[in-house]
Amino acid sequence: MADARSFIQDVPITTKAKKRTTGIVGLNLLLDGGFPEGTLIMVYGTPVSGLDLAAMQFWKAEGGEEGTYFMNDGDVEVGMVDATELHPGLYLTQMAGSRIIVDSLSTIIVKYGVEEALKFLRQCREEMKKRGANMMFVIYTGIHSEMEMTRVMRSADVVIEFKTSVQQAEIERTLAVQKIKDAAAPQRLLPFIITEKGIEASTTSRVV
Repeated sequence: MADARSFIQDVPITTKAKKRTTGIVGLNLLLDGGFPEGTLIMVYGTPVSGLDLAAMQFWKAEGGEEGTYFMNDGDVEVGMVDATELHPGLYLTQMAGSRIIVDSLSTIIVKYGVEEALKFLRQCREEMKKRGANMMFVIYTGIHSEMEMTRVMRSADVVIEFKTSVQQAEIERTLAVQKIKDAAAPQRLLPFIITEKGIEASTTSRVV
């Protein structure tokens, strides 16, 4: 008779989370395939750091998946939902597809308060888990208190910071994955440039 312990050890473990492409090749490599399905993704930085481009590329990423882009603080483009006057409690009823963007959560916090924003995130987490979808939300630095930023970060499953610095005569842009659910955050910064097509991140082994 086979040893039960030996049999259990021989059963392959297949619990690796499914991933959804980020829309940025270098970031996919950094995250070993993309964002874990069913998670909330927070991207934060200044308004000119590339946040809007990252959100747009995630929304339009290849794969034929439908998505919903809620715009409440910028120009509403074709296909987006005009959320300028939409209460966060009504977002869920209009979410369609697997790629949800909220641009931005900063506007929700300023307009309705951080408690309402955190309640919204809790509801979205349950909905994303249920659907196996992902929601990315944008947060701008320099607007919120440290406590508000901390609470929002704790509500997110993935946290990515977009950084901009000036080195002599050049602007250097990098992103840092500060947090990722059930995994170790990458230890390297990912350099990127902004082109007419959007964000292009390095895919070299030195970086990723």
